[in-house]
Amino acid sequence: MLLGGYILLEDKPSNVLDNTFSYDPIGLIRTPFDSPDGMPIQPTGADSVTGTVKVEESYADGLTDLAGFSHCILLYHFHASGDDAPLQVEPFLDDTQRGVFSTRAPQRPNRIGLSVVAIESVTGQELTVTGIDVVDKTPLLDIKPFVPEFDIPSDVHTGWLDASESKIDSERADERFL
Repeated sequence: MLLGGYILLEDKPSNVLDNTFSYDPIGLIRTPFDSPDGMPIQPTGADSVTGTVKVEESYADGLTDLAGFSHCILLYHFHASGDDAPLQVEPFLDDTQRGVFSTRAPQRPNRIGLSVVAIESVTGQELTVTGIDVVDKTPLLDIKPFVPEFDIPSDVHTGWLDASESKIDSERADERFL
């Protein structure tokens, strides 16, 4: 069944998950972090960290008008997270195994990352951003403007984090994220 150009899974053969998709990076994210060891876990732990996002020349026109936004969403490939993608992980802020899809752990079946960063400037092919929490030379997949009216739901629950007794004692990666 087609819905807005998408095929709904219940109408696909059972091997639909065997399909592969390929994305070409549109640029590169440059940061001061050579490895995941000790880098910020989320953008909130990296609020003073500056990085650059350089898109390929063929995508530079796509940056037009982005400077009018205070923040953007970067989608990228976790190139340094390793190939192991367990479905249960011990997340930051907890000491209990959780389903990977209820965490922000970088070890994921498709190794796609997301960060909301502040835009400092847009010049030519390059964005200067703050709040960047990724390893240097991370392949960039896409950029989207952050729009609070679209991106912040009014009624939010944070699952196991709501009940977690863990305290934020560190905003840096540890051995769980290497």
